[in-house]
Amino acid sequence: MNAHDKFTHALRALPLVGILRGVSPHEALPIGEALTGVGWTLIEVPLNSPQPLQSIEAMASAFPDALVGAGTVLSPHDVRNVHAAGGRLVVAPNFNTAVIQEAVRLGMVCLPGVMTATEAFAALDAGATGLKLFPCEMITPAVVKALRAVLGADTMLLPVGGITPENMGAYRAAGASGFGIGSALYQPGMAALSVRENAMNFIAAYEGTIRA
Repeated sequence: MNAHDKFTHALRALPLVGILRGVSPHEALPIGEALTGVGWTLIEVPLNSPQPLQSIEAMASAFPDALVGAGTVLSPHDVRNVHAAGGRLVVAPNFNTAVIQEAVRLGMVCLPGVMTATEAFAALDAGATGLKLFPCEMITPAVVKALRAVLGADTMLLPVGGITPENMGAYRAAGASGFGIGSALYQPGMAALSVRENAMNFIAAYEGTIRA
């Protein structure tokens, strides 16, 4: 499967992106195993983590069925570095046309950060695969509902920032397609077993939103 096929499959199975901010290369494989072992196949290593490209390379090689890549991608140069390391997922906190276009050129999945309808439509016009709604501490479910009303029904909306098992239901009801999960899933130095437990809690919460 190419990157976009993996992304489509993940969205159908479990549309949760594991954000491993601060993970070190020596932790990458145990943490990656903890996530992929319970069905998480979208994994992001922010580029402000220690030696992030090493972690991306290790996980992309070890977990070929997962879509592994980087977050906090701020320039086309960053995109090329992630691609060279084997990453095929580009996530950004902001909307940057050049970043999106470089990711598209390289066949990567790109999720730029947006807050407004203007940014959302501009990002999609530039070729974004989906939209990271960030930071969600400032984007309520009501805002997600308003964006969903004007965006195409097939537009992927993934709230990120402050997402917990307790508030996922409200965002899903408003039209969220999935979520990016950061510190509530993983924090630097956390044991792989703890990450697995957190991952299972989020799976249960997400499945609850489907039943609801």
